[in-house]
Amino acid sequence: MAHTGYSPALVALSIAIAVFASYAALDLGSRIRRPEAGPSWAWGAAAAVAMGGGIWAMHFVGMLAFEMGMPATYDLGLTGLSLLIAVAVTAAAFAWVARRGTGPGSLLAAGPIMGVGVAAMHYTGMAALQVPGNLAYNYSVVAASVAIAVTAATAALCLTFRRNRPWQKLAAACVMGLAVAGMHYTGMAAATFTAEADGAHAAHATALPTSQQTSRWPWLA
Repeated sequence: MAHTGYSPALVALSIAIAVFASYAALDLGSRIRRPEAGPSWAWGAAAAVAMGGGIWAMHFVGMLAFEMGMPATYDLGLTGLSLLIAVAVTAAAFAWVARRGTGPGSLLAAGPIMGVGVAAMHYTGMAALQVPGNLAYNYSVVAASVAIAVTAATAALCLTFRRNRPWQKLAAACVMGLAVAGMHYTGMAAATFTAEADGAHAAHATALPTSQQTSRWPWLA
C-alpha cells in the first residue's frame, strides 16, 4: 500500500471552507420561505451555488491535503460533473423546502437529498482521480460516510429553518460544515491506495474486506 498522510494546515483550511460555505448557503436558503425577501427561486439558486461550490472546493482542498506519495491527476469531465452534482442536488433540496414548506416531514426529506448529494459529489470526485496504482474501498465505511452526511445535513436544515438568531444559524453552519468535512475524511478512510510498479494510468475502484483495510483518519496522521 502507498504511504499516506495529511497536511494539517490544508485539512484545517478545508474544514473552514465547508463551514463558511454552509453558513452562506443556509443563510440564503432560509429566505426562500419569506415572501417579502423576493423570488424564492433566486434565493434557492444562490444557496445551491454557495453550498455546492463550497462542498466541491472543500473536497479538492481536502485532496490537496492528502499526501499519498504518488503523482495524481484528475479527469476533467468527472471533475466538472462532481461540481454539477453538488450544485444540482443542493438546489433540489432547497427547492423541496420552498415547495413543501419547513415542516418536519419536508425537512426530513430535504436533509437526505442534500446528504446523498454531498456523498455523490465526493465519490464522483474520487472517480476523477487518476494515479499510478489501484484504489479500493471498504464499503462498510463508505456507508458510514453517507450516513454522516445525511444525518448532519438533516440536522442542519432543521436548525436553519426552525431558528432565526445569528448564533443559531452559525451553529447550523458548523453542523453542516463539519458534516461535509466528516463525510469527506470518513470517505477517505474507506479508501486504500496501492502503488503499482508498472505505473497504471488510473485508479481502479474495487472492494476490499475490512480485514485488509487500513483506515487513515486525518487527526491520527
